[in-house]
Amino acid sequence: MTIRLPGPGGSLRDYTPRAEPASFTTGAPLVSRTVFSAAHVVADPLADPGPDVAAVDWDATLAFRRHLWAHGLGVAEAMDTAQRGMGLDWAGAAELIRRSTAEAKSAGGAIACGVGTDQLSGPATLAEVRAAYEEQLALVEGTGAQAILMASRALAAAASGPEDYLDVYGHLLRQASEPVILHWLGPMFDPALEGYWGSPDLDAATETFLDVIAAHPDKVDGIKVSLLDARREVELRRRLPRGVRCYTGDDYNYPELIAGDEQGFSHALLGIFDPLGPLAAEAVRVLDTGDTAKFRELLDPTVELSRHLFETPTRFYKTGVVLLAWLAGHQSHFAMVGGLQSARPLPHLARAYELADGLGLFPDPALAETRMKTLLSVYGVDQ
Repeated sequence: MTIRLPGPGGSLRDYTPRAEPASFTTGAPLVSRTVFSAAHVVADPLADPGPDVAAVDWDATLAFRRHLWAHGLGVAEAMDTAQRGMGLDWAGAAELIRRSTAEAKSAGGAIACGVGTDQLSGPATLAEVRAAYEEQLALVEGTGAQAILMASRALAAAASGPEDYLDVYGHLLRQASEPVILHWLGPMFDPALEGYWGSPDLDAATETFLDVIAAHPDKVDGIKVSLLDARREVELRRRLPRGVRCYTGDDYNYPELIAGDEQGFSHALLGIFDPLGPLAAEAVRVLDTGDTAKFRELLDPTVELSRHLFETPTRFYKTGVVLLAWLAGHQSHFAMVGGLQSARPLPHLARAYELADGLGLFPDPALAETRMKTLLSVYGVDQ
């Protein structure tokens, strides 16, 4: 059986899907690395909540988190993978955090939740930015989840230089009851974050970032770096105070960064581990045994899919993530909050299907093929 997929220049080509999925184990805890998957939300396609209001299918959304926990991964909740700031507003994110942390306690799963300032609309003062962070930090800590201090569009717009970042983050870290994860999201993921930490020069920004950590090392569990620059991440993690972890957010170079070198390694907090969950967990279990070569053998082939999903404009990677969740049977439809399923063209989606199928990511390849053919037919591609 073959499926006709869009090719270069509007052509069609035949692809033969694999007959059997890859086999992955579940249950055994991960030991050598702390690994979080930034998880997507499942939209409710039948709801009509009105404009600019996110309708979430809570049952399917929480079921997907149980899937990740079952494979030993932690869940990074209400991050950009969950369309935070791209369809999911603060009210929706707050509900997501409350529901997911309750589910984590029931399932015995690890969870960390994003703290931002997205309840603000329009220009804000530094005092208003700080208050918005405080509100969200209180909610996350009140649920018992670990906090991830996310990069703030409002702070990027309000700050006049590095000293404003030092002041705002210093205040928040002093208030935090438990060590947090600091999140540095690059402008390739969100153009509004250009010049974060007070400078468009990444070397200067890095110094400010390190100054924040150095002033409060007891309040920083780790940093999550999403700059898609492996060299810069390695150099940064080597300068971290003892006990402060580096969680890679580099969806282009994660195998080498997690494997590490003679001077250290990165843990992981990755959007690509949403579709790769079972495979990624299997690879880390192999790494737990000390077999770095086998770890790379398992994870290196996934990079082509990841780089495809995260290609420019990178912020639309969520579309491919949700497509693969639908094809894998984790949800009954390919609809997204805010209609973001239309953010990528058909050839991009077809290539994502092909790469994921080649990796054996679909538990039921026949179901994935049928659903992909259905999508193709909507675009006028007959089989």
